Amino acid sequence: MDFVDNKISERLGGVDFFNNSVNYKFEAIKKEKEIIKNKYPNTEIIDMGVGEPDLAADINICKILCEECSKIENRLYSDNGIAEFQDAACNFLKKVYKLDNLNPYTNIMHGIGSKPILAMLPLCFVNPGDIVLTTVPGYPVLSTYSKFLGGKVYNLPLYKENDFYPDFNSIPDDILKKSKLLYINYPNNPTGQVATIEFYKKVVDFAYKNDILIVCDSAYSTLTFDSKPLSFLSVDGAIDVGIEIHSLSKSFNMTGWRLAFIVSNPKVIKAYANVKGHTDSGQFRAIQKAGAYALNHPEIINRNRIKYSRRFDMLVDALCDIGFDAKKPQGTFYCYVSIPKGTKSGYVFKNAQDASLYILKNALISTVPWDEAGSFLRFSVTFEAYNQSQEKRVINDLKERLKKLELIF
Repeated sequence: MDFVDNKISERLGGVDFFNNSVNYKFEAIKKEKEIIKNKYPNTEIIDMGVGEPDLAADINICKILCEECSKIENRLYSDNGIAEFQDAACNFLKKVYKLDNLNPYTNIMHGIGSKPILAMLPLCFVNPGDIVLTTVPGYPVLSTYSKFLGGKVYNLPLYKENDFYPDFNSIPDDILKKSKLLYINYPNNPTGQVATIEFYKKVVDFAYKNDILIVCDSAYSTLTFDSKPLSFLSVDGAIDVGIEIHSLSKSFNMTGWRLAFIVSNPKVIKAYANVKGHTDSGQFRAIQKAGAYALNHPEIINRNRIKYSRRFDMLVDALCDIGFDAKKPQGTFYCYVSIPKGTKSGYVFKNAQDASLYILKNALISTVPWDEAGSFLRFSVTFEAYNQSQEKRVINDLKERLKKLELIF
């Protein structure tokens, strides 16, 4: 046994960690892509699995960063944030979601991306034995940290038959009694479903009835195509029982900038601030100031909406021509489709993981598989293409490669 082996915490698997550690979902896909790149160095992989924008942030956002990064006053720790960013976040919520009566200093606080916020929240609320309700398929970070803390996770499957909403009536009473948090995400990754005001009212009623705090991940909330962006906090009473997390990554093409913010009542913000103060020293002030510019100019997001909507129209047509039951999503930049049964050559897909790897190996098209609530593939429209001509080329190439697989449905 190596010196380190018996030092690994039980939450990570203890002495078995290095032999039995489970790969983060996307790591397996990344590894397979590297193998294919080495095997076919002159052939392009069409990457429909990537979950981040393909273009850089708006040039004016970048200019603010350049102007601010060398100012001596911005060298300092920002701790739990700067007023300029909090004010901009408050104005953004008012302009985009019509949220009034928010105090930028007691209802809002920044984070170094939404992932750290999601990781810190269980430290604020989850005790050993507590249950966290989380929708699947979905982003695993909140449930991961709850498990680290000795909490338990109860999954709520997002079935196609239920329009990709969780069925609260299916939760056993003994689970409800021990539940502390409910995690939801709309517009939803990976299904593309958006929330309605009726659904959010149902969630608020569920929270009050069962004494459960709601954590609403709104990373894609501005990326909607046939409806206006909707905030969970627009429902009466939601801010008393809920937390909403907004990110600049998807909407403003700022994934690597690591900037987000949390919105809730003052008691939640105080608890989060306490944990955050012991975890990080705040995002670089220049990045927060660039983020403030972005939030004060939400019209920048419209360019992404137009681009993604256009790409979805082409992608959905191409997938339908192949035989997929594809529909344009109402939000996000993901198209979520049931897997094929197999191929005319006789190969039968066992699950989405199997189908995704087959398509990657034989058509050099990367997708993300999901098997938690039926078997589905996620196609992203954030593939690299710098003009409409390139977009058409990528989609046509994808269509031709899929045709050659002779899939059956």
